[in-house]
Amino acid sequence: MKLNFELLRYRLTKISLFIVILLFIFSCDVTKRVPESKRLLTKNEIVIDKKPNHDEVVYFQLYQKPNTSILGYRLRLQLYNLAKQHSDSLYKQWLDRKPKRRARLNRLLSAKQVERLGQSFVVSGLSNFLMKTGEAPAIYDSTAVKKSIKRLNAYYYNKGYFDVETTIEKDTSTTKRIQIKYNVNRKTPYTIDSLKTAITSPMLDSLFRIHNNRTLIKSGKQYDTELLNGERDRITSDFRNNGAFYFQQNYIRYSLDTISTGKKVNVNLIIKDNSYRKNDSTVTEPFRLYKINKVAIYTDQTTSKNEIKVRDSLVYNDFILYSENKLKYRPKAITDAVLITKGSLFSDNNTTLTTKYLSNLRVFKYPTIQYKEDPKDPNGLIANIYLTPRKKYTFGASVDFTHSNIQDFGISGNTSLGIRNVFNGAETFEIGFRGNVGASKDLANPNNTFFNISEIGLDAKLNFPRLFFLFNTEKIIPKTMLPTTTVSMGYAKQQNIGLDKQNFTGSFTYNWVPKKNQNIRLDLFNIQFVKNLNISNYFNVYKSSFDALNNLAIYYDADTNFPQLFSNGKLIIDEGTNGFVNAVLGPNPTITTSADDLKTIRSIEERRKRLTENNLIFASNVSYYKTTSRGVGDNNFYSIRTKFESAGNMLSILARASKQLQNQSGANTFFEVQFSQYLKGEFEFIKHWTLQGKNVIAVRTFAGLAVPYGNSNTIPFSRSYFSGGSNDNRAWQPYSLGPGSSGGINDFNEANMKLSANAEFRCNLFGKFNGAVFADVGNIWNIFDAVDQEAYQFKGWKSLKEMALGTGFGLRYDQGLFVVRFDIGFKTYNPSEQIENKWLREFNLAKSVLNIGINYPF
Repeated sequence: MKLNFELLRYRLTKISLFIVILLFIFSCDVTKRVPESKRLLTKNEIVIDKKPNHDEVVYFQLYQKPNTSILGYRLRLQLYNLAKQHSDSLYKQWLDRKPKRRARLNRLLSAKQVERLGQSFVVSGLSNFLMKTGEAPAIYDSTAVKKSIKRLNAYYYNKGYFDVETTIEKDTSTTKRIQIKYNVNRKTPYTIDSLKTAITSPMLDSLFRIHNNRTLIKSGKQYDTELLNGERDRITSDFRNNGAFYFQQNYIRYSLDTISTGKKVNVNLIIKDNSYRKNDSTVTEPFRLYKINKVAIYTDQTTSKNEIKVRDSLVYNDFILYSENKLKYRPKAITDAVLITKGSLFSDNNTTLTTKYLSNLRVFKYPTIQYKEDPKDPNGLIANIYLTPRKKYTFGASVDFTHSNIQDFGISGNTSLGIRNVFNGAETFEIGFRGNVGASKDLANPNNTFFNISEIGLDAKLNFPRLFFLFNTEKIIPKTMLPTTTVSMGYAKQQNIGLDKQNFTGSFTYNWVPKKNQNIRLDLFNIQFVKNLNISNYFNVYKSSFDALNNLAIYYDADTNFPQLFSNGKLIIDEGTNGFVNAVLGPNPTITTSADDLKTIRSIEERRKRLTENNLIFASNVSYYKTTSRGVGDNNFYSIRTKFESAGNMLSILARASKQLQNQSGANTFFEVQFSQYLKGEFEFIKHWTLQGKNVIAVRTFAGLAVPYGNSNTIPFSRSYFSGGSNDNRAWQPYSLGPGSSGGINDFNEANMKLSANAEFRCNLFGKFNGAVFADVGNIWNIFDAVDQEAYQFKGWKSLKEMALGTGFGLRYDQGLFVVRFDIGFKTYNPSEQIENKWLREFNLAKSVLNIGINYPF
């Protein structure tokens, strides 16, 4: 009882101290720099038709805004208030306060240095920094308020509220502060009554009437200037994608009639004829629709003036290809990426897509497309496409000198070779070689060779700018979807490093873009093969793990009770280490250890299994990704990612057909390695909302499940799930959370099921520094696999109470190209603790987790 009282008193003391600090911070006078005759603008409120409004777009119309705040605290204003105003003048006053002070300093330094001292960081640097980082007080300005009223009225006028009126109310009840309330009375909005057109060019008038059913201006709709602007964009796009080469948006005008219409608007759409300068006079003529009479592709432009000395040319499917030298490309490889075709009408869309597709080939620099009138046809255009080839060969190399716990000294090197247009079909080929030689005195070295460690690796990738398939897929996946095929392979081999690992990877992948901001990827097959040839040498390589295990074995008198496990006072590798681990962790343990030592031994064994795990995965998968994001600066979007993977089915068929030998556990093997068989599905949803100013709320949800069957009863480590880390639950280290309520007792805690959700509020602090407050929830579990520990398993809805909750805050520095992120997470709800200790028992800095990352977590 006494202990509980002491603990309570300790906590009350901390809470009291925290409250005192908060009171001190919030008690700072924000009006410190506000002149006596002025007032600080502390709040803007907008009331629309007697209802409070919180629309950020509406508040954006106001010219003057209060100082920015973080959860109500005006940090930047307080920083500004901390700065000394006119620090250089104060310095001069201090110099002249005593007659001999300036002269004494001039003798000690020099007159010039004394003057410069006033501009130094010691005297004025901190104040200048605070003023630059901070924010000057928002002094109430009546002129800005009048401008805000006009802007609000104009905003709603453009929304159809032609009779809108705005008044203001001032609240000056607080000393040197003022709050402004804008009362907007929108009144009855005007609606569109009719749309009439006056298009003087017959071809454009006919084209408009053909697509008139798509017009945005319809009778009965509320008037909105954005509707008219949208219609202007639609008409311009429609005309320019149907041959109107010289048409521009500024040719479209509107005339509005609201006289005696009873809150109705009659819209007149006016498009006059084409007007242009010719010599010294202005010529006006009806717009014409142009068709493409010729498409010329210059395949090896070398100058910026689009001038090529043609020495070779050919005609392919109505395209004319020119070259200064012998044509290096198969015509189809280039023309498949060109949507500008002979006989078609001029189209902006086809021009844009052609530029995009040619760039996507990765064998040319950004292409130039120019149009000129055909001198033989007044309604014809000649399209000239200028391509500048990239270098056919690229080469890179690097050398590094290394030192690690395995290598006392090592030399590693990497070389890479890139070849463009390999088979004259705009294919790209990349191959890289890597190697490493090293010296280790800890490894067995009977020949006393200095470099007794080596590793070699080879990676190759071949990319086709089309779907490489048995039959033509153009009707299913047309070239407008940017289809590509990628074949990649990699091989690595380690010798004399102890484990002698072999690693092979291979994939055959299709990619295409069904619509803008969507992507589909299909791995026809994805192979991962890992085999360790010398597993028994593990503890000769990882000496620190062996020493820890050996010391524990001696401590628990294993050398006395099991002398056959030892030689010369040490555990025998590998019989002795396996025997001791089995005596502690086996199904019938004969050695009892403390809880901490048991955790250490389990961690050593679990790490050994992971680093010596053989694996054969032969999988196929398909993934789909969609986002509504319009770019890096867009903070109001959502994205969806789904993936489905199946592994082992083809190998299972081959194993049954060939009566493949089974291993000791009864599973089928290839190359003496058991292959994995499972089904796996994932779903991720991300949503961002933009709030007032630069404030953003971002959320993410994720669900994943991998189910082993057939030849497997567990999921391979590389395909399993883990929890914790800078991009997951930030209150736990990577691999340290779960499974379930087990408490993360291993070094690498993983499972075959995962549920998680994250929420984050992001705001700008000052300059390029941003802050965040976040909450992360989630966990991993085992289900439908060989793990039978109850604490690890997912048992339906009741297991959701094992979702761990981490909360915290972060600081981010936005460099522009990337963001440097610091997040501190606190274990708010820990499902592995006892019921009375689950909530907030580890909510302190001593048990917090610092995460450092690049860019945002989601």
